[in-house]
This record gives sequence, C-alpha cells and structure tokens, in this order.
Amino acid sequence: PRYETYLYLKHSLHGTSPVTTFGPKACMLQNPHAVMHIQDPASQRLTWNKPPKSVLVIKKIQDASLLQPFKELCVFLTEKNMIVYVERKVLADPVIQADESFAAVIQKFCTFREDLDDISNRVDFIICLGGDGTLLYASSLFQKSVPPVMSFHLGSLGFLTPFNFDTYQSQVTQIIEGNAAIILRSRLRVVKESREKNARVDKKGIIMTKGDSEGSRKAMQYQVLNEVVVDRGPFSYLSNVDLFLDGHLITTVQGDGVIVSTPTGSTAYAVAAGASMIHPNVPAIMITPICPHSLSFRPIVVPAGVELKIMLSRDSRNTAWVSFDGRKRQEICHGDNITITTSCFPVPSICFQDPVNDWFESLAQCLHWNVRKKQNYLSSKEDVF
Repeated sequence: PRYETYLYLKHSLHGTSPVTTFGPKACMLQNPHAVMHIQDPASQRLTWNKPPKSVLVIKKIQDASLLQPFKELCVFLTEKNMIVYVERKVLADPVIQADESFAAVIQKFCTFREDLDDISNRVDFIICLGGDGTLLYASSLFQKSVPPVMSFHLGSLGFLTPFNFDTYQSQVTQIIEGNAAIILRSRLRVVKESREKNARVDKKGIIMTKGDSEGSRKAMQYQVLNEVVVDRGPFSYLSNVDLFLDGHLITTVQGDGVIVSTPTGSTAYAVAAGASMIHPNVPAIMITPICPHSLSFRPIVVPAGVELKIMLSRDSRNTAWVSFDGRKRQEICHGDNITITTSCFPVPSICFQDPVNDWFESLAQCLHWNVRKKQNYLSSKEDVF
C-alpha cells in the first residue's frame, strides 16, 4: 500500500525494441490485456509513497538457531517505532514464551493466523528469516498484491535469500529509507476445478450432472512462486495427463509427472529434472517432464502470456496428484482440470546488489554453477601439440 516500483526504461531486456509497423499499411494489433512489459532489470528501484510503518517478520518454525536473530530484529524494529506483525504460532514457541526479557516486546506485536486473518492491506514490507522456504511461505500469504520482501540467509541453501544477518541493522535501515534495488518475481495464477462427488464422467471425459452444471464444480485458486507439480502419487503406473496450450492439445505426458514453473522456480525442482535455468526477469513459463517415458520429451519454455491447462487423460489407469510450491497437495480425478496463467501479482523481492549480480552470485555460491579447475597456462616454450 505504501510502495511503488520505479521502472526507468533505458533499454529492453531483449535489446532494441522492435517496430510494430510493417510497410505502408500493416501494423501489429495492440493488445490491451498484455501480461507484462519488459523492462531493464537494472532500472527497477524501490521507493515509498509514504514512510513505511508496519513490517511482517516471518521466521522458520521449529528452528532454535533463529530465535536469537528473531529477537534481535524485533527489538530493533520496535525501537524504530515500527508496527511488527508476527504469526501467532511463532510466538507459541516455549523458548520465546519463557524469555521474560522479551515479554515486553511481544506485547507490542500484532499477531495473525494463516488462512484466517487478512493482513494484505496492513503490512508495508516483509522480512524473512530462514531459507528459500520462508520466501515461498510469505508469497502464499498474499493472494493479490505482495509487499516488498527482504530475505535473510539463515537456512540451508539460500538461493532466494541474498542478505546476511551480520549487518541487518544497516540493511533494514536502507530499506526503510527506500534505497534498494528490486526484482519482480513472476507468479503463476492456478485455478483447480474439481467435479463434485455426485457428478460422473462419460467415456469422452465429459462431466455428466443431474442438476445445475455450475453447482457441480468446485474451483480453488492459488498464487504460486516456484512451480506446480503434477505427479503419479502413490501409484506404480505411469502418470498420463493431457497438456493444453491456449485450448490446443500439445502433448500427453507419460511418465512420473510434469513441472510447470516460473523463471524463479526454474532453479528449484525443474533444474533437478533437467531443465535450463531462467533469469527471473524473463517473461516465460517452463514445462519440464519428470522421468518421461520418451527419449525426445525435453523441457520447453513458452511465453508468459499463454494459458496452460492440465487434465487427466481419458484412458489414464489411475488418478494423479498436484502440489503448489510443495504445499496443498491434493488428488486430480477424471473431470478435474488445472488452469495455469502468469499472475499479475508478482513478488517484489529486494536485492542485495541488483537483479543480475544477485542471480549469478546465487548460481555460483549455492549451485556451484560452472565450477571447474582452470586449465594451466601454456608457456611459449612448451610444445602446443
């Protein structure tokens, strides 16, 4: 509610912007429903419409090593007269409850419960303490506009957490003052439609109902930062799901499953399944099969503006299962469908340096990308052959 992202367009991420007129009379039809505009990632800066007053602190649950950093950060924020929001289950930790010196700080907190309390219009920015999972969890709390997120590396991998906690005071102060680069991490808008138990499916996969067709379907919506995973679940048979792109059947996935990921998610499960790594500023959706029973089924990248739909194949021997950023795992039955598009609500992730340097630093430090012992220098006296 209090922030904006200033985008100073110096040049397109893809180089010179192409012309949209062709010859004397032809031109490209302008689409008012464009998903996003391509900006120079180095030009994305955070600024505040009004000074920030509230902050949500997310701590990894059941991690004793984070208790001291959590307390230090909360004391620092309250001393700056910030309104601190903390999830109620975090304060239920017996160690926190037993700390009498921290009791006065706890009384100043505003608490909330996941899936029960709406804090979307109360929080100015978010601070995550933990690993990459804390950022994914923060994303799940906001189904529409997401406040800027500052992530401290206090977990195991830390690909999405660029800040070290050693200098948290100066780093947080810079954010409050509005001096920070920002990267917009696109999310997927996922709608899962399920048929009710009183409906049946005919041989062609069409849902048959006894009453109002609208009342026979149940729809759930999710905002996904990393990936949607459809797999075969506990069954021994191959997963057999149909994949549609803008209403056209493009292929049937036969294997352990399929991963539909954002560019941010391309360095998670997708890269373990053989996909390429995509910079978060690239507007795209990646489709990666999981152990496909085909030597030619390779991962593909499609434009961010397409609509994907996943359905259980009519002749599938068993059902499938789906999860959203590793959570909300549920079964996919015949007649169910999953629609995936690029969300218009990205996650504004605060950078340590800038979007490009932070990403390559994470590749090098976390995934050891292209780490190799260097070839020895060949002196002029040595024989080339």
